[in-house]
Amino acid sequence: MKLTVLTENTASGKFKAEHGLSYYIEHDMPLLFDTGHSDVFLENAKMLNIDLQKAENVVLSHGHWDHGDGLKYLKNKNLICHPYAFIKRYRKLDHQYIGLSLCYSDLNRKFKLINTRKPYRITENMIFLGEIPRTNSYESKFTPFVDEHDSDDFVPDDSALAIIQNKELIVISGCAHSGICNIIEYAKEISGIKKVLAVIGGFHLQEIDEQTKETIKYFKKEKIKYIYPSHCTGLPALTAFYKSFKIKQLKTGMQISF
Repeated sequence: MKLTVLTENTASGKFKAEHGLSYYIEHDMPLLFDTGHSDVFLENAKMLNIDLQKAENVVLSHGHWDHGDGLKYLKNKNLICHPYAFIKRYRKLDHQYIGLSLCYSDLNRKFKLINTRKPYRITENMIFLGEIPRTNSYESKFTPFVDEHDSDDFVPDDSALAIIQNKELIVISGCAHSGICNIIEYAKEISGIKKVLAVIGGFHLQEIDEQTKETIKYFKKEKIKYIYPSHCTGLPALTAFYKSFKIKQLKTGMQISF
């Protein structure tokens, strides 16, 4: 499996960056995971000589602007996501709109939509996990978001990708609003594979608090070899991961192979 970082919060070399996330994944077939919020992912792909036309499938991790507004620059692909990815959503603090700029009807015209709450097997070894059960005691307990009805929005559409390689799992998350440990446990359940080789993506951890400490404890227990927290993972949490695992920072243009 090869993963190329097309969009990230941090730039490297000649590549551009923005607040967002987009990965180009090559395994059974090429796949685009999220798009960031502008055409930065296209510009960086061009500099890397990556032909995104080869990716027939786009996985949207959840319906936030910084992961899906780049969809306006694509068309004629399969778009795999949770049905709630299209709801209107806002930040509690200032009521700023944080949902997708394109509505359901817009995206339905541009793409073949595959909306599912259940896991969806893209290929034999690539699984969109659908809705993640939130089972542990320390993740997804609070939310800074509300929906259009002013009800708490716990981002039920938050999902992830599970990749199977050599009887091991590689888990790719967008923001992990559902909890990165919940995601990993569900990936293990759906795939039937217990050994996790790598976890890559947004962990949505900010401080060195109980959730961060429990997450680090969980990763140690699972003996996960490669850990790449990025995007929405705050600096204090990143420092805690660095102390525990000597992580490397993900930047645009980076390529990771397993």
